[in-house]
Amino acid sequence: MLIRILSDLLIFIGAIFATAGTIGVIKMPDTFSRMQASTCITTLGMLGVMLGALLYAIFVMGSAQAAIKVCVIALLVFVTNPVGAHGIAKGAYRHGIRPDKPMEVDEFRRDFDE
Repeated sequence: MLIRILSDLLIFIGAIFATAGTIGVIKMPDTFSRMQASTCITTLGMLGVMLGALLYAIFVMGSAQAAIKVCVIALLVFVTNPVGAHGIAKGAYRHGIRPDKPMEVDEFRRDFDE
């Protein structure tokens, strides 16, 4: 019973973080800020959901197969989400999209010889 409550609580907290990431995408002023909000907060939200699902799979369902599937999905999300966002940001920079405010450090500029 306690594991079920903890699992539900972790899933709820993860959903709250994912919702905050969605609101951040709507509220942020430029492309790069939106990508940061969607990547960081959504990855943190997935952490809560995946931990809750892992607890549920192990202790409530008693299924090692489901626990392995949850771990594989979590690994894929944690690897592909930041890498994909970095690729999208680099592509946007290459096509001339810049932040509204001047950047203090512009590490993409050296990659494109600007």
